[in-house]
Amino acid sequence: MDYVAVDRWFENALVGDAPVADAKDLPPHEVSPLQGKLLALLATMVGARRILEIGTLAGYSTLWLARTLPDGGQLVTLEANAHHAEVARANVARAGLAAKVDVRVGPALGALPALEGPFDFVFIDADKANNAAYLDWAIRLSRPGAAIVADNVVRNGAVLDEASTDPSVVGIRRFIEMLSRDARVSATAVQTVSVKGWDGYVLAIVK
Repeated sequence: MDYVAVDRWFENALVGDAPVADAKDLPPHEVSPLQGKLLALLATMVGARRILEIGTLAGYSTLWLARTLPDGGQLVTLEANAHHAEVARANVARAGLAAKVDVRVGPALGALPALEGPFDFVFIDADKANNAAYLDWAIRLSRPGAAIVADNVVRNGAVLDEASTDPSVVGIRRFIEMLSRDARVSATAVQTVSVKGWDGYVLAIVK
């Protein structure tokens, strides 16, 4: 079965008016349209007024999430790369969402301690080596009932390799181990096959 064609079929039927983000010369790591709409639906389900995004790139997921915010809502997105942040800001401005989006430049672990919560929804999609630390901050900055989503946790099955020295795999395994014993959250994982290949995401709710 051609799962890329299946993805496109669902996109045509269900996605509707997807935002457009000019990725210029950035790496092709953005979420897919179906995944973007899933993020938007999840944020809507928890009634998000304040959203935290760790990892911005060109701002495609930022646009999906920001469009769900009511008047007065805010999305803070953290991006380590200044060029990526510049591209994202341009995309956000072009979409008319600049008033709702605060793009902050610099390593997320340096920016997170300065943030004031609570947030209602957190999307983690940055360097996977630091996912466990991002999770800890996400929980601390979230209200009870907030949703946390982390992308790219399957990595073509590499997450099963206990002997892996890949920093991303090691980081994801540490992240999952933390989720398994952290009483502050309840979580699950969902594998996906799509235009992004074989991967998946974690969904957690803060208790």
